[in-house]
Amino acid sequence: MHFKLLSTGDIKAMDAVKKHHGGAAHIIETIEKQRDFSTRKKRCEEKGFGDMITEAETLVKQFPKVADFEKENGITYNDAYGTARSQVSGWQGAPVTHHAMRRIAASGDSGTPCFVPSEMISVVALTDHYVYSGDLLATLTMAENIMRASKFCSTNLIGIPQPETRFQELEKVTGKKFDRRDAGGGKSQLILKNQGTFFGNFGGIEVANDNHLIYLDGITRAALETGGNFYLNPSWSTIAAICYYGRDIPNLYIKISMLLSTQNLIQFRMLLNIMKEYLRDDGTSPIYEINVGNGAVAETFIQCAKELQESGIRGVSLAAHIYINPDLGMADFNWTGHMHTVLKSGTDMTYKYESDGTAREMDTMEAYFLSDEDRNANAAKIGDVIFYKALKATTDGMDLMKNHIRVEFGGAAR
Repeated sequence: MHFKLLSTGDIKAMDAVKKHHGGAAHIIETIEKQRDFSTRKKRCEEKGFGDMITEAETLVKQFPKVADFEKENGITYNDAYGTARSQVSGWQGAPVTHHAMRRIAASGDSGTPCFVPSEMISVVALTDHYVYSGDLLATLTMAENIMRASKFCSTNLIGIPQPETRFQELEKVTGKKFDRRDAGGGKSQLILKNQGTFFGNFGGIEVANDNHLIYLDGITRAALETGGNFYLNPSWSTIAAICYYGRDIPNLYIKISMLLSTQNLIQFRMLLNIMKEYLRDDGTSPIYEINVGNGAVAETFIQCAKELQESGIRGVSLAAHIYINPDLGMADFNWTGHMHTVLKSGTDMTYKYESDGTAREMDTMEAYFLSDEDRNANAAKIGDVIFYKALKATTDGMDLMKNHIRVEFGGAAR
């Protein structure tokens, strides 16, 4: 590129953050260690989530199986079509996830089975309590080890209050200054100057000045503590930053939100240029998945897939929302027809449910930003919302399979 995306100073600061956390080799090794089921289960027990994990192991044995549906309906597949990977958003912590598991397990006797999705997204702020109390660890244990989701994406919003000592530590490590305010209780918070309203800045995606370093520090801390290795990005600057930072950490991945990426092919090509600039030696990128924007049509999605293939960048999947929260976008948004067009063109896609297409209680963006106490108090209601999203992903997936299109669900559904 004509102008380098990252300066020598940017790179030096990011290298310092990585070194501060033990270096690439240590981060890689620790992530893998913390992803081991026996390790996670033992740590969950120590943190008070043992009974929940034990029950989850029982519940998963009752999950409906895709093979039963295929056999009952004589499903055959057309190899010329693309493959659909199911994804459901809103797995908001351990109590919520556990309740959703109960609903999925019970669906086997309901006449309308619900298959666990292949990928899961969570929008819970990575507070110290969520990361270090065992809540996130238990969620990942149920999602990745027990339900066997292929990916679980957590969200790091940079406006999260953190210990003031951590800001001081990062300033010393990086030589940068972070504009923050006193949040009380020995904590500080980055000042988000564009946040005129709560949703005006989407709860903390403003990444001004050197705030991308706060993002990198946050996901590294969560990865080392829990083994969580897949995170949603908050801004264009952190996309560039993680492409460099994660080059030598091959088990750390990023998903790009539809809010920030490709509504059109020009934006997609901008993104490809960023990725190409900082590719890993094997031709892959820390960016594992790109959510094509809600404004795109099937033809745009298909062309994005073609240009991604032509770029030579390996290991990247493309996703699209099928339904979205009533307060996230256009009323009655429905991408189902586009999904069929994409898949029948021979293009693979991840089909995502931000909603099941109804206006259920707690099927809102607000539910993503509840306090720990309010989230746990409403765990059954939010868990029901997840279940109905997963059920819609299932019934739509069944329709795809009846049209000879392969669909990927979580390992516990296979």
